[in-house]
Formats: sequence, structure tokens, C-alpha cells
Amino acid sequence: EKGKVNAGNKYNDNFYGLYCTCKRPYPDPEDEIPDEMIQCIVCEDWFHGRHLGAVPPESGDFHEMVCQACMKHCHFLWAYASQLAVPPLTKVNSLEDEGIVLKIEESEEQKKEIKKESGVEHQDTKEEKQTEQFNEPSTSSGYCRKFLQKFLVEIAKTTSEPSFCKLKELQSKPFLKKDTATFWPSNWRSKLCTCEDCLKMYSDLEVQFLTDECDTVLAYENKGTSDQETERRDPLMDTLNSMNRVQQVELICEYNDLKTELTDYLRRFADEGTVVKREDIQHFFEEFQSRKRRRTNRMQYYCS
Repeated sequence: EKGKVNAGNKYNDNFYGLYCTCKRPYPDPEDEIPDEMIQCIVCEDWFHGRHLGAVPPESGDFHEMVCQACMKHCHFLWAYASQLAVPPLTKVNSLEDEGIVLKIEESEEQKKEIKKESGVEHQDTKEEKQTEQFNEPSTSSGYCRKFLQKFLVEIAKTTSEPSFCKLKELQSKPFLKKDTATFWPSNWRSKLCTCEDCLKMYSDLEVQFLTDECDTVLAYENKGTSDQETERRDPLMDTLNSMNRVQQVELICEYNDLKTELTDYLRRFADEGTVVKREDIQHFFEEFQSRKRRRTNRMQYYCS
């Protein structure tokens, strides 16, 4: 017998028929407010639209939702939300009231230092270029040597530098963190960073599936639609479509002959009220094949 609780499963209030932050059943006989329920792709709980901390966009504007609790758990998603998420219908009045700015812009002194450093670097680069132009002979061999040298430098940079992290780049810019759910377009998962550090973070948070585009709701819906189309498909029509015109006509004629003769043969049993046995069906097909061979042998074709 199956155990009452599977140790490998994770049980939440959905297991007991309760949903959303309000912990109510669905459908709720006491809820008189018409409201659409939306499923979070992380915890897979269902939430009323009015209990997400923000008014959801129109249903066609977003494809997936991450609830408030899961946004706290997957805090890194806020850095992506500023670039990728579909904004809710509520308007943010001020940063102080609606959220927290996690990174501020550089001060004036820092900006001056950056400009000063960039100016020095620009001057050094200019001098290096002038020196190269003076020392480099204007021959094809000199040009090839210069090109090869530049190519080797680029390879060295590529191999020595660590893998590029999209998340760190987004976190270096100002972004807003709020206590609301977030709404995402269809292709947002492909924009998540897949560097080694980020993959480890996904594993630690147990959300590795976020990088799998085949795990989306849209992917499951498309798979269900294609499976239904496959079930509705007629094998006979598939076979006909794979044949040329002559073969199609021959197959249709043979099918109609078989259908007519089998119907007449079975009608006898129905009229007599007798049971059709396996031997009767075998006898029918043997006779049918025999008649088909006799018809085929009579046909003779001549080329003019």
C-alpha cells in the first residue's frame, strides 16, 4: 500500500485544498468578488489577482508570474525585473513609498575621478598608437605581423578573463525592490545568466528549472495542443497524403470494396441473431483475398 505521505514530496496548503495568501478553497462559496486566479511558476501555488500586491497586467501581456514570497526567496530576480518584467497596472508614486533603491549613483567626486582616469588612459592610448605607427614599417609583412599580434592579444584576453555574468552587470545599475509579485513575458527565461556562479546560485535556491524554457506554461500548453492534434489525426488520411494520385485512387477503391462486402457479410449474422466468431472473420478475409486475386489476374494491360 502507498504511504499517506511521500517523503520526497513537498506539501503546502494546496494539498489540503487551500490556495493564495488568504488560504481559501477554490471555488470559494463565500467569495462574491469575481477574480482570476494566477499560478506562481516557482511555488506553484494559485493566487487571487487582488492578493498579489499589484494589479496584474492584461492577461495577454504576460505569460508567467512569480509571487511575493518567491520574489523574496529569489531576490536576484529583482535585478532582471527592471529590464524584463511586464509592469503592473498600478503606478509607482515615489521610490520611498513603493520600494527601496538598492544602488545609488556615483557622487560628483567619484565622477571627477573617473573622468580624470579615463582622460589619462585615453592619452596613454594615443601615445601608444603614435609610437606603433612610427615604428611599424609600411609593408604587407609588417601589417600581417601587427594583425597577428592583435589577434593573439584578443585570444589571451578571452582566456584570461572570467566568464561574463549578466546578473552582476544588472546589479551594478540602480533597480527597485518592492513587496509585490512580478509578471514576465514569454521569452524572459532565455535572458537569465547561465555562468558558473549563477548556476550554483540557482541550485542552492532549488530553482534550476527557471533556465529551462521547456518548463514554461506556454510550452506545456503547446505540447498539449500538439498531442490533441495527433490523437485527432486520421491514420487513413495520413497514408493517403503520402501516396501519389494513382495509389490514392486504388486505395480508396479497395477500401470501399472492403467496407461494402464486410457490411453485407456482418448483416447476415445480425439478421439471423447469431454471434460473430473469430473463425467467421478469418473466413471472410480469406474469401476477400481470393476474390481480389481473381480480379487482378483477369486484368491485362498493353502498351500501344
